[in-house]
Amino acid sequence: MNKIYYIASCDTCRKIIKSLPKGNDLVFRDIKQDPLTTEELEEMYQLSGSYEALFSKKAQLYKSMNLKDKSLTEEDYKNYILEHYTFLSRPVFVIENGVYVGGTQQNMLQVMKALANV
Repeated sequence: MNKIYYIASCDTCRKIIKSLPKGNDLVFRDIKQDPLTTEELEEMYQLSGSYEALFSKKAQLYKSMNLKDKSLTEEDYKNYILEHYTFLSRPVFVIENGVYVGGTQQNMLQVMKALANV
């Protein structure tokens, strides 16, 4: 099942969702309304190979908690993501056996290519 994990109130997520091809076969998950499960995060981890790759260092909580001054482990990244939705870098697409994290232009090109091949 192909999914997009996003936050409905996020301007970047809304813009990206509008740009997706019509008729895509994605299940949409607003992680603010319906928080990530440990199993879903584990699936993302298996595909990305790192919790840090899934972690948003742009989150306001990251700055307010002074996490940049701490030496975080993979377990720390996992726990923070599960603790609060803003720590997941967004959007996250899980398409076929690939994971695409964030809304960079290069990443979105890969997402579009992956959706075209579904």
